[in-house]
Amino acid sequence: MHFKWNQETPSPEQQKAAEELAAKLGMSPVLVSILMKRGITTESAAKRFFRPQLGDLINPFLMKDMDIAVDRLNDAMGRKERIMVYGDYDVDGCTAVALVYKFLQQYYSNIEYYIPDRYDEGYGVSYKGIEYAKKAGVRLIIILDCGIKAAEEIAYAKSLGIDFIICDHHVPDDIMPPAVAILNPKRPDDSYPFKHLCGCGVGFKFMQAFAKNNGIPFSRLMPLLDLCAVSIAADIVPVTDENRILAFHGLKQLNQNPNIGLKAIIDICGMSGRDISMSDIVFKIGPRINASGRMENGKMSVDLLVEKDIQAALGKAHHINEYNEQRKDIDKQMTEEANAIVARIDSRNHHSSIVLYDENWKKGVIGIVASRLTELYLRPTVVMTRDGDFATGSARSVKGFDIYGAIKSCRDLMVNFGGHTYAAGLTLRWDDLQEFRRRFQQYVEENIQKEQTEAILDIDAEIYFKDITRKLHNDLKRLAPFGPANTKPLFVTRGVYDFGTSKVVGRHQEHIKLELVDSNSNNVMNGIAFGQSKSVRYIKSKRAFSIAYTIEDNVFKKGDVQLQIEDIKPEDTNGETNAER
Repeated sequence: MHFKWNQETPSPEQQKAAEELAAKLGMSPVLVSILMKRGITTESAAKRFFRPQLGDLINPFLMKDMDIAVDRLNDAMGRKERIMVYGDYDVDGCTAVALVYKFLQQYYSNIEYYIPDRYDEGYGVSYKGIEYAKKAGVRLIIILDCGIKAAEEIAYAKSLGIDFIICDHHVPDDIMPPAVAILNPKRPDDSYPFKHLCGCGVGFKFMQAFAKNNGIPFSRLMPLLDLCAVSIAADIVPVTDENRILAFHGLKQLNQNPNIGLKAIIDICGMSGRDISMSDIVFKIGPRINASGRMENGKMSVDLLVEKDIQAALGKAHHINEYNEQRKDIDKQMTEEANAIVARIDSRNHHSSIVLYDENWKKGVIGIVASRLTELYLRPTVVMTRDGDFATGSARSVKGFDIYGAIKSCRDLMVNFGGHTYAAGLTLRWDDLQEFRRRFQQYVEENIQKEQTEAILDIDAEIYFKDITRKLHNDLKRLAPFGPANTKPLFVTRGVYDFGTSKVVGRHQEHIKLELVDSNSNNVMNGIAFGQSKSVRYIKSKRAFSIAYTIEDNVFKKGDVQLQIEDIKPEDTNGETNAER
């Protein structure tokens, strides 16, 4: 993939401001300049950023309906009503259910949890789930990470004498469900100051409010913060403001004293004894929690996350890991089939979006396939499969394009839909697929901007190898946890040469292990460029090139740093990259 490098040079005024703040903070002006681009412009703001405090969490009662939700929960517990904690089958839903269930179970025993079966019940509130709740004598359902669109289902539950408290973060419809309380910062009538909580985050705020109302010390909530961190990372929400506080302290909990179920997953992943990062959650922990919901039933993941015995947890983690291996095989096969279809379609008529379907594709894996196609082709993508008379699918988007809005433009064709700007789910009648594809593609064609379909790397700063000191690396770590809206800084170094020892590595010789020098120092830097072996011939030609990279710990040489190289560009004789000509 050829990237366009987007690099803004600081103005003299910005440079001066960065140097002044850097002197106060004792940090490199380069890093402070990056902070300032991210809205951290004062010494006090920087200190809050570097040391997120749990005391700065927002008062949960500022969220609309929170007082009603707490009162209804207190009433249920006072009347000894049976309570069900119900959630979505993805990471966010499973961690949210585990968090609320684990916390309430300490104070109340007449409680159970429920995860709908993806294949039998589908997404969100199901009539089957409601019928089960009725038979079990449930009077109150706390629903997490879904429910905001389930107006008919919740009305039916209400007719059976079952109340709902909704804890959701998806975009609401014009008509709200008849729940007792709806906790959702995205409600248009909610003035809660932070809009980007994940489902587990909303569940945590509910428990925070419940604890506050009942005189339970905040310290009793702290062991649950690792579940928040997992959810924030896996659900790809902005790691800013309240999410940053929850993720920062959640990671600390995950590394020091994790939930037994999470500890079992860490052991299974071979990550025991090293610091777990947000990236580890995204690529290692999250997929395994997701795997049972994708392949069978998400309840298995909640069973693991609420397990109290480490040996039993390890057994469950092994089981879930097997599901993840099966998922990988199916994912690979489906992605190959999808790529073949895209190649065939593009050969006839190139569209600004991709809409694919196959009757035999596995419902639990289509979201992953949609993500892979979006990354590969840089187009909004919808992937669907057949479920009886219906098509059900997942949609993923490119930077800056609202795919939820694109699906909403076809809402008269929808049986159900919901989601966010960058990810959504949808169900429609199978017979309406062709019309949906036509209208969706037309909407994208008319509304997408050219730059949204370009592969762009946003460069944070240009530096030399001599600038990459131990102090710079340690200061970089203070910017963590990384994620959307606080990405890992991306650097550029120009005038780079092969030290003579760079070579291709990997099972299929697809990666390059690099040893590099630049024209401004004699420092030899180690680096890895994944999937970029095509550049090795130029690199070995002893000509200059430029690299865009992040700075990482070298896992094989403790204390050393390694460059993770995202892109390599040849330079011409004037020192300019080919992309700049």
